[in-house]
Amino acid sequence: MSNRTNALDISESVKSKVWERDKHRCVVCGSYQAMPNAHILSRAHGGLGIETNIVTLCTELSPLHCHRRFDFGTKKEHDEILEIITGYMKSKYPGWSIENQRYKK
Repeated sequence: MSNRTNALDISESVKSKVWERDKHRCVVCGSYQAMPNAHILSRAHGGLGIETNIVTLCTELSPLHCHRRFDFGTKKEHDEILEIITGYMKSKYPGWSIENQRYKK
């Protein structure tokens, strides 16, 4: 695996920390049918697999499908969810910025 691939993967340690930080719930809708495996800045855009770039979003089992709408929904859906996530992350990490979540060589 390349250094970039390793940097973008989400380790079990990061998943565990995010799961606890997010109190085992989707940070958008509050569903307990959620997983701590959503990159805020996507892997395709160099989003790191670090605690400050990963959030818990609800799965396909939840009626709201936040993770699916965030990744594959309309631009409007993505932007609305991103706004919620950004506010949440700034409340947890003062000074948080999406640009700081990008892989740099």
